[in-house]
Order: sequence, then C-alpha cells, then structure tokens
Amino acid sequence: MLTSIVQTINNHRVKWLLFSLWCVLLSVQPDLYSLITEYVGFVFLGVLGAIFANSTGAGGGVVFVPFFNQFALSNHTIIATSFAIQCCGMTAGAITWYKHYKQHHLKDSQWSMLGNGLMVTVPFSVMGILIAQFVLGHYTDAIQGSLHLYFGLFSIVLAIAIYGSIPLMKRTAFLHKLLSMDMLALGIISLGGGVVTAWLSVGVGELVAVYLILRGFNITLAIALAVILSAFSVWSAIAYHIAVSGQVYWQIVMFAGAGAIVGGMIAKHVVLFFSPVKLKIFFATWVLVMGLAGLPLF
Repeated sequence: MLTSIVQTINNHRVKWLLFSLWCVLLSVQPDLYSLITEYVGFVFLGVLGAIFANSTGAGGGVVFVPFFNQFALSNHTIIATSFAIQCCGMTAGAITWYKHYKQHHLKDSQWSMLGNGLMVTVPFSVMGILIAQFVLGHYTDAIQGSLHLYFGLFSIVLAIAIYGSIPLMKRTAFLHKLLSMDMLALGIISLGGGVVTAWLSVGVGELVAVYLILRGFNITLAIALAVILSAFSVWSAIAYHIAVSGQVYWQIVMFAGAGAIVGGMIAKHVVLFFSPVKLKIFFATWVLVMGLAGLPLF
C-alpha cells in the first residue's frame, strides 16, 4: 500500500515537472499571445492523435498526416512534424504501458514474450528507418513527393488487415512464446515496417500488432509491444529531421506535443475500458476513410 502511494506521488511529481518545463519554454517565446491564439488548437489534435496511437499500437501519423494536409505544409514538413509530435506521445504511452506491465503482468505468462519481442523488433525497425533515410533517400523523396497517394494506399491495406484480425480477437486462449518462425517474421515485418514508417510516419507499430494478433498472442500485449516499439522507432527517425532535413514545425510541436503527452498517458485507460473489438473497428474505419480521402480520385 505504501509503495503504491509513493509511486502515485512520484508520478504526479513527474507530470508537474513536465508541465512546469513546458510553461517555462512557452513563456520565453516571442509574441506569446499570438503564438497561443494561433496554435493552441493543436493541443487537442495531439491528444486525439496520441489516444489513437497508444490505444492501437499505430503511430500518430494516421491522424497527423491527413490533418496537416489541410494546411499549406510541405510533405517533408508534415512527416518531420508528425515524428516530433509522436516522440512526445509515443514516449508517454510507452512509459505508461511499461508501468502497466510491471504492475499487473510481470508474472503473467501471456506477457512473458514482451522483452524478447522488443529485442527482435526494435533493432530491425530502427535499421529500416535509417536505411530509408540515408540509403534509399532517392526513393524516400519520391514517395514523400506523392505522400498522400502512398499514405492512402497504405492506409487502405492496413485497414483491411485490421478488419481481418478482428474475428480473432474473440479468442480466450493465447500463445505465450515466440517460435523461431515468429522471430524471423517479426524481424522481416519490423525491417519493412521501419522503411514504411520513415516514408509515411506510420507503419511498423500496427503491422507488428496485427501480426501478433493473427498469430494468437494476447491483444493488450500486442498493443503494448507495438506502442513501445513505435516510441523507439520515432526517436530513431527524428534525428534526421532535426539535423538534416530541418523541416520540423516547432510551433506546432510545442502545443501538439504537449497534448500528445496527455493522450499517451490516458490511452491505456481507453483500451482497458472499452471493448478491444469496438476500438479496432472504429480505428480501422478511420484509417480506411483517411486512406480513401488521400487518393487522387477524391
């Protein structure tokens, strides 16, 4: 009981520290009133994107990319800014999910593969992102030049895969261990998913989550692993956009990132409160609609 109280106090201290740092950063900005009035609405976008991302395992790009398309932002700025916001939201979500694992599932056999799963997926995802950014730069530029077409096509395929996994979510018995074939498959999926993530700022988390659900692993575990994987992935991607492309729209990140931290903290409760099937149906429908809207036919 005492340990739980101490942890709660420490959690509140961290939240207040983050909020205080954000207020200090905000206070030193020039023309503060205009900055707030122009960008405060992005706080709600950050909350929404992080809830989607951290309750499904997909990156927040499924929300940010189509929304930023409504503004006069270049495709490269959309990708870079989406990654920067996700660094805030996915990190908050990853920490929240890891604490949930430590507190409730540390000795749960259904969650025993979390560590091994991350050891396989994280390095391959990071490798895929770096390959796309530094080796396949020509293809990356070409794909991001037609960002909304490729984002639309990927979203439609992803939505179909999510719909296909929904009937399997009614299982009551789950796998506990990763087989050699799973390790190989997760490595390939993570490598390819990392490349796609570098291109579109979304991909690897949901692809891995769908695979784990299709294979018969615990649904909540699959989401938690995908969220933690996505957090490592977006952090590996943002360095390029800070040091090389320089396309991050920091005013948006300041507000949307703060909202994303809040969304990342509460997303776990959304997953645990609502039916996973209903969440998946809602999320797949959103992805499908956004994908169709991104095609040149619309």
